[in-house]
Amino acid sequence: MIETTVHRVWQKFRSVAARVSRRSVTHGGLVFALVMLLVGVAAIASANNLLFLILAVMVSTLLVSGLISRLSLAGLELDFVLPEHVTARRTLAGRVYVRNSKRWLPSFSIHLSGSEESFLTTLYFLAIPGGAVLDETVEVCFRRRGIYRESGFLFATLFPFGFVERRAQVILRRDVLVYPSIDSQPGFEDLLAAVRGDMETQFRGRGHDFHRIRPYEALESARHVDWKATAKVGSLQVREFAREQERLIEIFLDLNVPPALGEWFERAVETCAFLAWRMAERGARIRFGTQEFDVSIPEGGDVYSILRYLAVVSPGRRKPAISPLDEESCQIVFTAAGEGLMAEAGWGQARIVGPDSRSILGLA
Repeated sequence: MIETTVHRVWQKFRSVAARVSRRSVTHGGLVFALVMLLVGVAAIASANNLLFLILAVMVSTLLVSGLISRLSLAGLELDFVLPEHVTARRTLAGRVYVRNSKRWLPSFSIHLSGSEESFLTTLYFLAIPGGAVLDETVEVCFRRRGIYRESGFLFATLFPFGFVERRAQVILRRDVLVYPSIDSQPGFEDLLAAVRGDMETQFRGRGHDFHRIRPYEALESARHVDWKATAKVGSLQVREFAREQERLIEIFLDLNVPPALGEWFERAVETCAFLAWRMAERGARIRFGTQEFDVSIPEGGDVYSILRYLAVVSPGRRKPAISPLDEESCQIVFTAAGEGLMAEAGWGQARIVGPDSRSILGLA
């Protein structure tokens, strides 16, 4: 019996606390409450009807203020739209849509802000007419990669008198996948230049072996026009030369990383994202793999396939390392293990980036 009573009292206290947390008294509200208290004490002490009338008006004002602020927040709906591809630490433009589902009653002086786990700055709407949808462009920036779930937002208003700030929380149950940062960081450009140098050692450019004569296409260089074939056929013809296939670049991220090297692993993930993005921009053939993921682009997907995986990858004890596809490929391995273990897996010719290569990853 006693436990039941205590439980009911506790539940009542929690419900009251939850209601109180949805509003906060402003400095103006505290002053108004203090004046109302003094008027009440003076009215009781003096039995003056005028003071009782003033007290009644003040109490009515406070009650009306709470009712109007509640109605102002009622029926507000929120939608938030982001670009399809989002990367960490890069400012991007999102769009906020606020809808007032009340048909006739407008909402006034609405503040929209993100909760502690959100990524939205405060927005202010002077008035939202009944049944209207207002939209606003905002800049957002995610500090880290990963999946952001159930982003919380707060509607707040001080309308009409500013005595109490009433709040209403909105939860958007929408997952946002954030890729690792693909921006250059200290040491990244040097590593990229080294990888490009490795690739260009066996890449011959356009080539000189004659392949065929074909019709001229718009915007092609006139240097390759075959004038004899042009005179014979009566239309512009160009010489086409055979070109060797560009060398494959293979990137392997070893997931066997101890917890103590978590910072190094995060930087290695960002380096993989940077290399994959920059090499894909120049049309390179890329194979990216870990113990649980393996994709080749452009044959098996695009660079976003790699970025989507890197957004959620985590270290841990995994299966043995995969082997390279081509012995002549340009190979780069990010691993916390020794070079000997990678050589056993077939990465003996690879460029190894490990915890001792901290300067390459921009770590002091």
